[in-house]
Amino acid sequence: MNLLSVLKGNVKEKSKDRTSGAGEDFPLLPLRELVLFPHTTTPMFITYKLGMAAVSEALRRDMRLFAACLKVQEGGETYPSGSVMCIVQHLRLPDHTFRVVLRGEYRATIASSSKQHDLALVRVEPIPGGEADPLSSETIALMRSVQKSFVQYGEFTKKVGTETFAAVEKAETPEQLANLICNALILKVERKIVLLSMEDPRGRLETILETLEKENEIFGIQRTISAQVKIRMEKNQREYVLHEQLKEIHKELGRDQGEDDLRELEKAIELKAPREEVLHKARKELVRLRKLQPLSPEAGILRGYLEWIAELPWNEASQDAGDLREAKAILDANHLALQKPKERILEFIAVHHLMALDQEQLPPRGKAPILCFVGPPGTGKTSLGKSVAQALGRRFVRISLGGLRDEAEIRGHRKTYVGALPGKILQALRRAGTVNPVLLLDEIDKLASDFRGDPAAALLEVLDPEQNSTFTDHYLELSYDLSQVLFITTANSLHTLAYPLLDRMEIIEIPGYGEHEKLPMAQRFLLPKVRTEHGLDRAQIAFTDEAVRAIIRYWTMESGVRGLERELARCIRRIARDALEQGYGTQEKPLPSFARTVDRDALETLLGRRKYKPELLFKETHLGVCYGLAWTETGGVLLPVETSCFEGTGELLITGNVGEVMKESGSIAVSYLRSVQDRYAFKEDLGKSNFHVHVPEGAIPKDGPSAGITLAVSLFSALYHRPPQPGFAMTGELTLTGRVLPIGGLKEKLLAALRNGMEQVVLPQDNEEDWADLDQELKAALQVHFVETAPAVFTLLFPSPAVEV
Repeated sequence: MNLLSVLKGNVKEKSKDRTSGAGEDFPLLPLRELVLFPHTTTPMFITYKLGMAAVSEALRRDMRLFAACLKVQEGGETYPSGSVMCIVQHLRLPDHTFRVVLRGEYRATIASSSKQHDLALVRVEPIPGGEADPLSSETIALMRSVQKSFVQYGEFTKKVGTETFAAVEKAETPEQLANLICNALILKVERKIVLLSMEDPRGRLETILETLEKENEIFGIQRTISAQVKIRMEKNQREYVLHEQLKEIHKELGRDQGEDDLRELEKAIELKAPREEVLHKARKELVRLRKLQPLSPEAGILRGYLEWIAELPWNEASQDAGDLREAKAILDANHLALQKPKERILEFIAVHHLMALDQEQLPPRGKAPILCFVGPPGTGKTSLGKSVAQALGRRFVRISLGGLRDEAEIRGHRKTYVGALPGKILQALRRAGTVNPVLLLDEIDKLASDFRGDPAAALLEVLDPEQNSTFTDHYLELSYDLSQVLFITTANSLHTLAYPLLDRMEIIEIPGYGEHEKLPMAQRFLLPKVRTEHGLDRAQIAFTDEAVRAIIRYWTMESGVRGLERELARCIRRIARDALEQGYGTQEKPLPSFARTVDRDALETLLGRRKYKPELLFKETHLGVCYGLAWTETGGVLLPVETSCFEGTGELLITGNVGEVMKESGSIAVSYLRSVQDRYAFKEDLGKSNFHVHVPEGAIPKDGPSAGITLAVSLFSALYHRPPQPGFAMTGELTLTGRVLPIGGLKEKLLAALRNGMEQVVLPQDNEEDWADLDQELKAALQVHFVETAPAVFTLLFPSPAVEV
């Protein structure tokens, strides 16, 4: 830049007014990726033909030429805007190229052009810059803002010279200021062309200011990021230096802390006494770990892997209880009813104890059963699993499978992945600390699957006694023996489970509870629990049996006891509030002196109006209305069926969100009634009547074949213009020949009938053996009619003279 200053001083102005170039031809100097501005001086080498021809022509004329930037991939075409430049110094080199110094005079646009061999001549029109206009206060303020922003820009980039700063500071016109700054900005060619072409001086300065502010903001963010990265690098470097210094200190003292940690880890693995295969793998990984830098990512992965091997139980086992009486007492104390599950657990304890005596070791080597507790919500499946562990004297761990959709949650991830862990099975065993815990897989019917795999397929190996002795987790990459684990799964329904998985489990049904079972549960378990949870365990609070029965009948409608527990908790909360309002809980009135007995009459005060009134809803008789019994995942439900008959062509319409199987049952019922219409004195002609069957609560999906006899009775009532006998509920699959086939979920359906105030139930004859297995209290509460054919049902529900056979 000093050389340029000398050159400027040595060059005399040839004309005081250079902006009078309109109508004058100039040689065209095409430039590549370079935009020149007025009020600036630029040295350059001219080594290409078009450029050398333009410089030679300018030297023959008045030392001026027009410099324009070439467009990218436009076949040598230039942008229309450029600058008229004056050659203030030139030097012809021996190879006929030029070294020139150009000074910008004014901006212009090409009006016309002509070409002669390698020389292009252009006629230009000056771009007005407003240099003669007086400066307003707003323009001066804008110029100062641009100057200030440019100074900040120069401090960021460190690429702006002091002479440029001085020239910008001394600029007197917006045109001069804009040209100086545009020449110094590091921008793309297209952006500079836009700034070169603008005519409005104020608008041009505003655009430049906006560009400067944006660039300054970007530079500020870059500086902040660089500072943060530098701090992190300095911290890592400091930690590394300190670690190396600490290592040297330990060496001087004759001990190596890192090596000591690895020896302790190796000793911990050996104390676990795993199989030789596991020891060999662990020692191999230890050798690799000793060769790595302690702070390297791979060292962290290997250390985590070895720690998992050291923490997993390989031979630690809890000693099983062998006293059947004690185990039975524990199960009976924790759970009422549930005789089948209790018997199966006691059988397992007995067989396990005999095997231990035979093999003279505890625990014995044998295949543990895979149990699946199936039943409605709130029937105690999960708590039963805890009681099983307590009766066996084993550790209890639980894994919730609800919504699980990734296979890696069962088998684990490869340890090379960031954040990899073993699957939930090995994680549960590490928490248990033994190889023979009771492992509860909760909500197995709620498993899902997607593109990441099917967890149910991964469970096929876990829940197979023939395979789980060599279960391989992806993270561990070693086989692990699960054969001593007692797996218990829970589900509300088996319909969503794959058959191969279902085939591996022993199904134990946990049916719903009747009123006679819920009453002692509430008095022995639920009430003490809710009193303790609400701080009234020391108070004298009691519920009469009649009050509990009323809550069961009129405030709950469920197979389990969760709703009953919630209603009891509502009562206790209201009583707790009353106790505090009466001043109890102080030294004058200690809490143990507070006493309250809740009877049936107090329930509406504590709980509000009754939620259910089954004796009013289902004992009235209506034409074409009867009541079936259905099984759902939440227990049994009463299923009203309504039929209306009107003139038509024998068509059947079934509504109420019913499935295909239930629609087929309706068609079977119509076909059967057509086949036997000669035996009955129907008031309607089947061939000339349409039937609309509706199952209320249309938002709830319904399906299954067991509503066949219910649909037939409803249609029969509509055809004969007489309602069926009141107080009856029914269930059974109907065939085209009129046979009534057996159904499942018998206890759930009977409990639903009891909850809804039904007194008599019609059941298929083939379910008589299932009826015999039910408890006496349930059988005493209902009058059951076993039937084999549909005519027997019609005779029962439409007594003579309603039916003529």
